[in-house]
Amino acid sequence: MAKEQELQLYNTLTKQKEIFKPKIPGKVGMYVCGVTSYDLSHIGHARAYVAFDVLFRYLKHLGYEVTFVRNFTDVDDKIIRRANELGEDPLALSGRYCQEFLDDMDDIQCLTPSYQPLVSDHMDQIRDMISQIISKGFAYEMEGDVYFAVDKFPNYGQLSGRKLGDNRAGERVAVDSRKRHPADFALWKAAKPGEPSWDSPWGPGRPGWHIECSAMSAHYLTHSFDIHGGGMDLIFPHHENELAQSCAACPESHVSFWVHNGFVTANDEKMSKSLGNFFTIREVTKLYHPLALRHFLMGTHYRSPVNYSISQIEISSEAVYYIYQTLQDCQDALFPFQGSQGAEPTAKTPRITPAAKECISKLHTDFETKLSDDIHTPYILNAALQEALRFMNSSVNQLKKKMQKQQQSSVVQSIIELEKEVRQVLSVLGLLSALPYSEVLQQLKDKALKRAGFTEEDVFYQIEERALARKNKDFKRSDEIRSVLAAKGIALMDVGKETVWRPCIPPVQEEQPLYPSRIRTLQCQINQEKWHRQFQLDVAQLIFDSIIYSASFGIIMN
Repeated sequence: MAKEQELQLYNTLTKQKEIFKPKIPGKVGMYVCGVTSYDLSHIGHARAYVAFDVLFRYLKHLGYEVTFVRNFTDVDDKIIRRANELGEDPLALSGRYCQEFLDDMDDIQCLTPSYQPLVSDHMDQIRDMISQIISKGFAYEMEGDVYFAVDKFPNYGQLSGRKLGDNRAGERVAVDSRKRHPADFALWKAAKPGEPSWDSPWGPGRPGWHIECSAMSAHYLTHSFDIHGGGMDLIFPHHENELAQSCAACPESHVSFWVHNGFVTANDEKMSKSLGNFFTIREVTKLYHPLALRHFLMGTHYRSPVNYSISQIEISSEAVYYIYQTLQDCQDALFPFQGSQGAEPTAKTPRITPAAKECISKLHTDFETKLSDDIHTPYILNAALQEALRFMNSSVNQLKKKMQKQQQSSVVQSIIELEKEVRQVLSVLGLLSALPYSEVLQQLKDKALKRAGFTEEDVFYQIEERALARKNKDFKRSDEIRSVLAAKGIALMDVGKETVWRPCIPPVQEEQPLYPSRIRTLQCQINQEKWHRQFQLDVAQLIFDSIIYSASFGIIMN
């Protein structure tokens, strides 16, 4: 490994944080349960896959060689029902939504896993594992169906903490009077008319939900691997059943860490398709930049629930704009000095200021310390990164002042080195776009215009109207135009005789009926209030400084 960093992860099985040590030094095997592909994915799915994408990225950052497997469930009751409703082939429908999911993951910058297996492509592995479970006395066949006998597995319930007597028929376990125990679950389902089926020793049919992940994780990672992840709703019955059937098939089966992310909630209920209270990723990214959604999802610790609201997405959108405006201002500030840097440092030419060195060191230390503490992204976003961005803005301001060439060179190099460290942090968080900073800023402005229901020409027209009102000393009308635009998330900034605009957080108001009520975000807002007040001050200063600085170099800003 390139770096030595003691990573701790919360293990659902042991109910505590533990030091992560892979089974094979330098290598990590991670399996995360994927979507059942019968519809567009919602932001609850985004929460899970962003959380594990950050873990994937951070493990790679620490120097591990990671084999990351995330499956697709493309054979399932829900898929069959939807296909029948639409008069479509189930596998064709599922394949279409698999691709839609992949497009969404690309949009929110989730890296592509090492493997993305389909259930329909792994029937041999599934049938073989079921046969092993039957041969060892943990399952039984009934008229073409195969059930796992939970009372044969003494440790059933060890992951969820549930006792066998707590499991009642009908509670996420199908009711079937033929079963020996109400909690027994299906490994193989006999074929029914009009459903896809595959041949098996027990007759034509298809696999139950739980067996697929046991078979595919064993196929790609062996029976013993490091991390198995998913949402908290999967702890029972899915992961409990996975653990039981995997150990039944192979006594040496072992997962070191069971890791689960918290829900995205709506009205304090888990957001899910089955409850009909979900918002698709695309419904959100239609109005907000995908990086704003990703930032929002990382703004709460991955194991805690996060309440979806417009106000919180707005804050994240503003934060992303601030990040990219700072990076753009640094790039603009460094432009006149391109080509003058890069020579080997000498005793008379310091390459970086002591304050910059301290800032870089602190950001690096905070970043690895907090992410190594069970992937604590909120601190990085709301504290460590903000401190670094403030220092970058301060350094850019320094370049406006007269100073000796040696001192100027030191400040320039400080900005260069700090930008590298900030980019590294953003990369591991998945917030670094491959596009130029200016394009990301324009995308954020375009989304703000869409939310406001304006075109940029509309805003320019309002700027002209306001300028005319000010010229006529109609300050009431001038303030009114500015207030109306601010209420729509468009901020006007006056610098001398010039007025420019940028996105802003609209004043607090009642949430739109389409979205969850603002009251569900109050606790999160209280926790972030102190940071947010400082953040708004930083943004205001950044806007003023960037405009002044750009004007001083004759740079035209959008």
